[in-house]
Amino acid sequence: MLSPGSQTGPQRGSVTAQKAAGELMLTPVELEPVRAGDQDGAAMSSDVVDESLPDIAQVAREPQQRGNESVPPTAPGARWDARYRRRVVLVDAFVAVSAAVLGLTIRFGEGLSAQHLFLSLLLPPLWLIAVAVSHGYERRYFAVGTEEYRALVVAAVGLVALMSFVSFAAELNPPRSLVIVVFPTLLLASLAARRILRGRVYRRRKHGQSMQSTVVVGQVDSVRALVRQIQNTPTVGMRVAAACVSGMDGDSDGISEIEGVPVFGYPEEALFAVDLFDAEVVAVASYPGFAGKTLRRLGWSLEERNVDLVVSPGILEVAGPRLSIRPVAGMPLLHVERPLMSGVRRTIKRLVDLTLGIVMCLVSLPALFVIAVALHLDSPGPILFRQRRVGEQGEEFNMLKFRTMGVDAEARLAETVLAGDGACQMLFKMKVDPRVSRVGRLLRRYSLDELPQLVNVLRGEMSLVGPRPPLPREVAAYELDAMRRLRVRPGLSGLWQVSGRSDLSWDDSLRLDLWYVDNWSLVLDLQILSRTVRAVLQGNGAY
Repeated sequence: MLSPGSQTGPQRGSVTAQKAAGELMLTPVELEPVRAGDQDGAAMSSDVVDESLPDIAQVAREPQQRGNESVPPTAPGARWDARYRRRVVLVDAFVAVSAAVLGLTIRFGEGLSAQHLFLSLLLPPLWLIAVAVSHGYERRYFAVGTEEYRALVVAAVGLVALMSFVSFAAELNPPRSLVIVVFPTLLLASLAARRILRGRVYRRRKHGQSMQSTVVVGQVDSVRALVRQIQNTPTVGMRVAAACVSGMDGDSDGISEIEGVPVFGYPEEALFAVDLFDAEVVAVASYPGFAGKTLRRLGWSLEERNVDLVVSPGILEVAGPRLSIRPVAGMPLLHVERPLMSGVRRTIKRLVDLTLGIVMCLVSLPALFVIAVALHLDSPGPILFRQRRVGEQGEEFNMLKFRTMGVDAEARLAETVLAGDGACQMLFKMKVDPRVSRVGRLLRRYSLDELPQLVNVLRGEMSLVGPRPPLPREVAAYELDAMRRLRVRPGLSGLWQVSGRSDLSWDDSLRLDLWYVDNWSLVLDLQILSRTVRAVLQGNGAY
């Protein structure tokens, strides 16, 4: 560990932190020694302290490593979230002013009334207040999840409701253009602007910037899993600077890092690690030692330092909207909503599939005709390829695709598998498949071969978004967990397509499909559809 010698956790951490990082603020948290009876060597000699100081100070000063790039620690007073908040407020104000000017311009030909002018002037400050009340400017939601978008929708709906109530109570007659034009424009423009700002943050995070320095606390196994998850998902905006762990056996007591992250000491030394590494977040990873009063006191101490406290419940693959707090006798319990795809939700999803499916069919008619002619001229055989696939609840159906291979493709499957080093995987794909025709290769790259599946969507055999439709031989080899993919209709697109497509392993594809089944929502479907356009144009993982 970074803490020197064999001293006890609190004594060791406090002396080291004070020497390495300067005088620290004493906290009201009363730290218990980690090892009962370990009092030998409690008094640390100056020689031992001096020898350990260069290592600790160097760790605190050195840039943290992420991948192959060096990431400088966040400088005091230069936090990215403060700059992001200023940009967001300025953009929201600009959008509100633009929407108000648009309303005045539309109304100008009909003559401006004092009421219309007053409402237009009042719109920008009211919009900023509504977004703030809806938690649209809170740091914890910046560029994480969908709460920023939800706050904008809630603010717009709230303003319309407020205007309707005031108009009814005061017997006013606000211009219809305010509701029909201004508010929809305001909402859509704000959502688009927020998406652009978040995109800039995501790009910076991929290079290790705009991150929150984080100290992870907990048992060694839980800390290792949480650190790995954070490192694999840079878009969450957390960079693990240090770990404070417990539960290590005698052989691993001297380890200095976990998943490339330096181990500072024991969980009871978390506050010293926060001060030493200038952390902005403390993440507690399923540590029973931090519960009740101890966790509450830790929160108090972090509040004085303006440091966020997050606690991992140890529940994996559950989306945020399914989690809520249920207070029972003053004790907060985490309530996990059951995954449901029935009743009203199922009806709404089917209506969206039908509506968008009909529109997409009409729009793609010219492309369907051109592709059919190209396939007919490229190679002999039928234009469409029908293949038995397994749908919802295990029911089989004929999935339609444009034919991208020769007519003898199925007969040549065995020899093609052997040519691919005999790797008989659950999802067999070759980057250079000799059975694919010239036109077929182009169609596959941009997923144009899947356009006929819109007919499957209209017939109710598939959905626009869902898990990949499997082959019967694949289902025969499914394990118990994989069978859960069949609880919903397979999709024309899905998380697997917007996350790497055929470049994904079977385990990754299964994990994404199961996550979708458990956490489906209409908003998630719309997000996947919007990301599908970019994935198709890029053509990554399509072969």
